[in-house]
Amino acid sequence: MRRLVECIPNFSEGRRKEVVEAIVEPFKGVDGVSLLDYSADPDHNRMVVTAVGDPDVMLEVVFKAVEKAVELINMEEHKGEHPRIGAVDVIPFVPVSGVTMEECVELAHRLGKRINKELGIPIYFYEEAALRPERKKLEVIRRGEYEALKQEITKPERHPDVGEPRMHPTAGATVVGARRPLVAFNINLGTDDAKVAKEIAKAIRASSGGFSTIKARGMELKERGIVQVSMNITDYKKNPIYRILEVVRMEAKRWGVEVIGTEIIGLLPVDAILDSAKYYMQIKDFSDNQVLELRLLEMGG
Repeated sequence: MRRLVECIPNFSEGRRKEVVEAIVEPFKGVDGVSLLDYSADPDHNRMVVTAVGDPDVMLEVVFKAVEKAVELINMEEHKGEHPRIGAVDVIPFVPVSGVTMEECVELAHRLGKRINKELGIPIYFYEEAALRPERKKLEVIRRGEYEALKQEITKPERHPDVGEPRMHPTAGATVVGARRPLVAFNINLGTDDAKVAKEIAKAIRASSGGFSTIKARGMELKERGIVQVSMNITDYKKNPIYRILEVVRMEAKRWGVEVIGTEIIGLLPVDAILDSAKYYMQIKDFSDNQVLELRLLEMGG
C-alpha cells in the first residue's frame, strides 16, 4: 500500500495573487506530492492549500511554503474576517493510506520543531498532536487571535509548546497538528446584518449546545455585502451537511433571511456529498455502488 498523508496548510493571505502563487509554488511539480487544490478568499484574507503525498516529501514541501509565507506576509498589516494567529496559521496532517494517526502526530511534531528552529516562529500543537489536553481545540489556542496573543504569549498558560514565549515580529505564531478529515462548509445569507450570522452560528455550534461536531462563527463579507456562517464539520457522518444546512435555513427564516448559497473550502470525502444528494433527491434504496466513478476506482480503472 502506498504511504500517503494529506496536508492542508492555511496561510493568512487571500488578496495578493502574486503572494498566493509564490506560496503555492513549492507544491508544484514535485515527485511524491500532488497539489490537489488551493483557494484564496479576499474577505477572509486567507488561503487553504490541499496536498497529498509521501510523508517525508510532504514535510519538505510544506516547510518551503512556510518559508515563503514568512518572507511575504506581515501580520502587523494583516486584516481579515477569519481567526488567525500567524502568517501560517495552522498546518494539519491527515492520514490517508498506509499512514497511522500516530505517524501524523510525529510528522506534526517534526515540522513544528523545524519551523521554530530555522524560522524562529513559536509553535503550538493541536488535535491529536496536542501536548496539553486543553490545546486539542484550535479555538483555545487562537483565543483573541494574533492581536491578543501578542500581549498574552508571555503568560504561562499561553506559552508555546516549542520556542520562546514571544511572537515572530512579522509572522506571529503557527499551530501544527494531526486530525481526522473534516468538511469546511460556509453558508451565505442574504443580509448584511452580522448579528444574524452570529446568532445562527451560536445556535448550531457544539460549544453553545448545537451540533456535537460543529465549530461555527458568523462573519461579515463586506466586499460582497452579505454575511456568512462559516464552519468546520469535524464528523460529517454524525452531522451531515444537509441536516446542518436545513437547520440554518430554518433559523434564518426566523430573521426573515434566506440562504443564498453555500461554499466548500478545499476537498471533502465523497460520502459527505452523496449523503446530501440522497437526501435532497429522495432516491429510494440508492447505493454508492451506483456511482460510476467509484466503481471504476474499485476496479482500478
